[in-house]
Amino acid sequence: MAIARQVLCLSALLSLPHARSQPLRYSVAEEAPSGSLVADVAEDAGLAPAQLSARRARLASEDGRQRLRLDRATGRLVVAERLDREELCAQAPACTLPFELLLADPLQFLRIEVAVRDINDHSPRFPDEQVTLKIAENSNPGLRFAMEVAQDSDVGINSVQGYSISPENEYFSVSFGSRAAGDKYVELVLEKALDRERQADMAFSLIAADGGSPPRSGTTQIRIIVLDANDNTPVFTEDRYIGQIMENAREGSVVLRVVATDLDAGINGDISYHFSQEVGQSESAFAIDPKSGEIKLIKALDFEEAEKHELSVRATDGGGLSAICKVLVEVVDVNDNAPELVVSSFSSSLPENALPGTVVAFFNVKDRDSGANGKITCALEDQLSFFLRSAYKNYYELVTMSTLDREEKEQYIITVRAADMGSPPLTTTHTFTVEISDVNDNAPVFNQTSYTMYVHENNIPTMLVGVVHASDADIGPNAKVTYSLAPVHTAEQPPCSCISMNSENGHVFVLRPLDYEQLKHVEVLVIASDAGSPPLSANATVHLVVVDENDNAPLVLHPAQDGSPASSELVPMSAEAGYLVTKVVAVDADSGQNSWLSYHLLKASDPGLFVVEAQSGEVHLRRPVTERDALKQKLVILVRDNGRPPLSATAALSALLLNDFSDVRLPHSSLTMEVEDDPLTTYLIISLVFVSLLFLASMAAFIAFKMCKRKDLKDGHVIYAANNLQSSLAEAASAGTLPHPYCYEISLTTGSGNSEFKFLKPILPSLPPQRCAVAGGSDDEQDFPQGPLTTEDVAPENAGMLSAEQFNSLSFN
Repeated sequence: MAIARQVLCLSALLSLPHARSQPLRYSVAEEAPSGSLVADVAEDAGLAPAQLSARRARLASEDGRQRLRLDRATGRLVVAERLDREELCAQAPACTLPFELLLADPLQFLRIEVAVRDINDHSPRFPDEQVTLKIAENSNPGLRFAMEVAQDSDVGINSVQGYSISPENEYFSVSFGSRAAGDKYVELVLEKALDRERQADMAFSLIAADGGSPPRSGTTQIRIIVLDANDNTPVFTEDRYIGQIMENAREGSVVLRVVATDLDAGINGDISYHFSQEVGQSESAFAIDPKSGEIKLIKALDFEEAEKHELSVRATDGGGLSAICKVLVEVVDVNDNAPELVVSSFSSSLPENALPGTVVAFFNVKDRDSGANGKITCALEDQLSFFLRSAYKNYYELVTMSTLDREEKEQYIITVRAADMGSPPLTTTHTFTVEISDVNDNAPVFNQTSYTMYVHENNIPTMLVGVVHASDADIGPNAKVTYSLAPVHTAEQPPCSCISMNSENGHVFVLRPLDYEQLKHVEVLVIASDAGSPPLSANATVHLVVVDENDNAPLVLHPAQDGSPASSELVPMSAEAGYLVTKVVAVDADSGQNSWLSYHLLKASDPGLFVVEAQSGEVHLRRPVTERDALKQKLVILVRDNGRPPLSATAALSALLLNDFSDVRLPHSSLTMEVEDDPLTTYLIISLVFVSLLFLASMAAFIAFKMCKRKDLKDGHVIYAANNLQSSLAEAASAGTLPHPYCYEISLTTGSGNSEFKFLKPILPSLPPQRCAVAGGSDDEQDFPQGPLTTEDVAPENAGMLSAEQFNSLSFN
């Protein structure tokens, strides 16, 4: 089976169109900002930009990182992320990023190589900030002292180009260059013999400068300590040591041993070893024995991270003289990395009507190992509906083999197995979970055909009153239901914008306070739509019923309470218990029990005389009227509804107690008029003042006239005797008039009851009671009393001539 798969893959590769023989080569400076133009690939490849989109052009790199990006719209190759040449290629003189431009329909690939140009973005750096040299005072001029070269991550002209010392001195100069093996060196040259007694030590700076523009430099401090009599430096057996080690070697393994000799004897010939410079992270991976010079492994290595490690070992004798050698450790690869599967694109959801041959995923497989350990084979495990199609090199497409049916199976779990050719081989599996999406063939369905919701009037704004719910048998977006409102226009109900709905969850809100007396019922249409294409919908009716609240107090219709004087109800003195005095009529704008009214006697002049029917509002006599009852009774009726809490109103009325509606009983005491605070009182006061002034003027004229009469009597005119006075009264009575000295005490009022006039009768004790005629011209005579006028003093036939307005105009205490 493995051989058959290889034959099929080889046949597929042979059937692909030929790739471009020569790659497209470009260059770009490192640290170029994202979006910087590299080249116009479409123009160089002879393709129109429209072809790039139509043929689904994409860039593929060996490591899977998209450092460059292809703009399909313009066909230009631009920088996608920050490029650091030192991170990409380390110290390699040339840094090239290889890419493959993949085109589909038909399949074609173009090789692209982008060279990353170095810029001077790193300064030279010495491994040590300070170096101390101990030099014997008998050292001959021309003696050279090896120094650590400065490291610069840049390459070419941007790397280290020269060294200098500062400040310059007469004892030392600097010499630098490259050896035959290509290794660079820098040495301090003793130009003049030292004299310890003259100067025991000295210090200066060693400066390394690169050739960039502008140039960069690095500095290390050099300290010279003058010693005695050590004139031989250590010498390594080799200038360059090379060793190999397996990447899976255990910690503590010996890599190699360096050896240096010194011709001096004693302490000046004792040599110690230590690392003076390490490249990258080698200092944490290796350690050296200071006595034996053995280099051991102290940390696991990884061939894929670094294929080699370059070390610098310094041998120093007891006199302070030292020598440096280079050590190159090569890491041997083992098959310790399983293949990796990198997915470039994946459609995790397919419609059930997808055609056979639809690409589900595009991926590539790679192995970080080298040689046979990095060669990979790829296959599917037990899958009949999908197959792998080789696209280019290690790139594959996962495509459908047959039509799909969501009702039969709504999910496929596809396992791709990648294996390398190492010994033993390592394998990797990757699982693709493909969901089969449904088409929109089901409309939403409400859980009720209609909804009835209730809200109390005077509700708070944006109040939640209910929720509607509809479900959709589809899945995904086709099952996402959104709600909306549509008004129902009927002849009985005008459109109302007081209802709103949450389109996501179906919550129904009332936007503003409602008034039951204005709006009792609202009907709207709720539409539930799914998110399919085209969308499907369903509708349901929502009936919003406004529940009455007790927010209207009773309104008294009778007796009228509009601020005018309350009318008086006439009650005969002969009325028995249960006599209907009047009926209080009130209404309430609320409904239900909030409009059920009850009537109660709140206040009365005589609470025991009247009773009010709680349900009808009829006012009856509780007991018969007696002579001791006041002629005018005032009552206050409380009208209260049955709401919670109840609201109420009051009705004020008065009742006059009369003898069979024919007599008017006036009290012996003066009646006091109740003056109300209204403008009519002012007018009456003005009229009263005017009449009083007129009366005073008349009285003055009358007194003057009387004085003249008395003067005439004194002059001999006739003086009236008692008999003459009586006869005069009799004549006046027969004539139907009364003489001026006889007046009746009566209280006169206007219809408003806001003013009273009182006339006092003169007292004539010497005159006997006389009889006077009743108004109307009757010849009958009767005794005229000296007291106030009562209803008994009025003839019955004339009492019936009083109108209701005249009765109401009378004022009673």
